[in-house]
Amino acid sequence: MFSRLLPIPTNFAETFFLWGPRQTGKTTLLLERFPGLPRYDLLKSSDFTRFTRSPQSLGEELLALPTKPRLVLLDEIQKVPQLLDEVQRLIVEHGLVFGLCGSSARKLRRGQANLLGGRAVRFELFGLTSAEVGEQTDVVHFVNAGVLPRHYLATHPERNIRAYVEDYLRLEVAQEGLVRNLASFHDFLRASALGDTEIVNFENIARECGVSAPTVKEHYQILVDTLLGYFVPAYTEHEKRRVIRAPKFYFKDVGCVNHLAQRRHLEPGQEAFGKAFENWICHELHAHAAYSEQHYPIRYWRLASGIEVDFILGHQVAIEVKAVERVRPQHLKGLEQFGLEHPQCQTRILVCLEARARKLESGILILPVLEFLRRLWDGEFTA
Repeated sequence: MFSRLLPIPTNFAETFFLWGPRQTGKTTLLLERFPGLPRYDLLKSSDFTRFTRSPQSLGEELLALPTKPRLVLLDEIQKVPQLLDEVQRLIVEHGLVFGLCGSSARKLRRGQANLLGGRAVRFELFGLTSAEVGEQTDVVHFVNAGVLPRHYLATHPERNIRAYVEDYLRLEVAQEGLVRNLASFHDFLRASALGDTEIVNFENIARECGVSAPTVKEHYQILVDTLLGYFVPAYTEHEKRRVIRAPKFYFKDVGCVNHLAQRRHLEPGQEAFGKAFENWICHELHAHAAYSEQHYPIRYWRLASGIEVDFILGHQVAIEVKAVERVRPQHLKGLEQFGLEHPQCQTRILVCLEARARKLESGILILPVLEFLRRLWDGEFTA
């Protein structure tokens, strides 16, 4: 239904890893772009059992084909890390090309799995973006349902989101043995969701969950490794005054945040809507940085006094996000201060719910959210 923007062309001729959270549509995308190719799904017990017992079976089966396939798809590769040694052998000795798909890199990295020594390109598939949904983009629906295709399209997304979180705890965390105490990890999930978009304080969350600060740090790393969220670091370059250096944390799907934080339907004007709105814009920025292949850094800026800007793209673009229908002078303080202290910043934008775009004498652009997203995906902002 949606044309995904991930830049893997149908004639791609290199081995690649395709990472992405569960249910972003990785398998659907690969089957659409590379139809009729050999595919193994390691979530299937038959494939999992066969290759766990005998990884060399992969090569035996592929080399028995009448013609060499131009690409072989391996789904959920993190389930059988030892298979990557056989993949490398087939790449080096027989010139085979693989599409390796997964929803967690944790088991591969922690187990010193073979990541193919630079022989594979890395892609990441994000949830739906406004550019993929197009004119049907519904801001309030995105903020409530989140960005995973199945949830966005559901009549009652909260049911799907509840099942998604339960499956994450059962399949990604419990079955893989990522934590010893699943109950305390569940408490951590709720605490981290309540702190979504905010500066991370490991000690505060540790006290709230009744665990140690190192345990909380490890739990956050699990969220990163299983592609459920990411840290946004602080912008600290060329500073004349003391700035906050601790990172912020954002979940990759605001629908999961809403469920974990026990938010009901959100509407503009609510404080929780503002936080969810900021999360969604963060998602759009990360997806754009990846899909445009610019890979510009995304950071935030905050002075010790509390003045801040939500996102700094590279060095040239500063973005403040306010879910308000009328921008007030107090909403502009962060962008104004950042412009004074970093005159090299070419573009300062406040993204909001106003009806029309306007430019202030200070040079700050006030953009309605859908116009901002259109300009972003059209490549108007150079980071």
